[in-house]
Amino acid sequence: MSRPVVAFDIEVVGTPWDQLDEATRGYLLNRARSPEDRDSVPEKTALVPGIGKVVAIAFWRLDLDTGGILLEGDDSGGFSEWDRVPGSMICTGDEPTLLRTFWEKAKEYGRLVSYYGRGYDGPVLLIRSAMHGIAQSRKLAAGYRYAIGDHCDLFDVLSFHGSSGRYSLDYWCRRFGVESPKGSLDGSQVGSAYREGRIMEIGEYCLRDARATAQLYQALEPTLLPLFRDR
Repeated sequence: MSRPVVAFDIEVVGTPWDQLDEATRGYLLNRARSPEDRDSVPEKTALVPGIGKVVAIAFWRLDLDTGGILLEGDDSGGFSEWDRVPGSMICTGDEPTLLRTFWEKAKEYGRLVSYYGRGYDGPVLLIRSAMHGIAQSRKLAAGYRYAIGDHCDLFDVLSFHGSSGRYSLDYWCRRFGVESPKGSLDGSQVGSAYREGRIMEIGEYCLRDARATAQLYQALEPTLLPLFRDR
């Protein structure tokens, strides 16, 4: 029996600027290319490898059209039904718990599907897991650069590995008739929503992104994807 194809997505919250050590703050500011970039650095720590904390990991099974969310919160001791998104399950815990649970679940899956997962989601999951001493069960951002058998990054597919235009998940969903994952929350608002304690909204946003990624994959599977061959 083949293992299921599963789409995944993550949400990350940056470390508050005043909680970073002085050397790290100085290093990040010195990397800025312009005064405007320098002014925005404190608000963009979620994008810096090793600093952003994973607060949500969502996955969506294509074979069952159901999903699950690993969300920051008190340890729930396992999965339970989540009414916020029909047909989904939720498991809560701290960041190490979310990461360990994700890697355990990932062993059960076949091809993993993401949108910009090689450039962001995969490296974040790998680095944060390594920082917590957690072993990873999938390569995600390692291995042969152009292979899509184990991890299919739809951003790479739709940009033809960077040789064509680079557009958002929402943009491509609208082009292929997939319901947009956009709702009351978008990626730029995750940090403020987290500070306001709106963790369930973050989880729903993350899960909707995973579902949209799964549906976009299904739209591309019989057309573009066969053109991308593993080595």
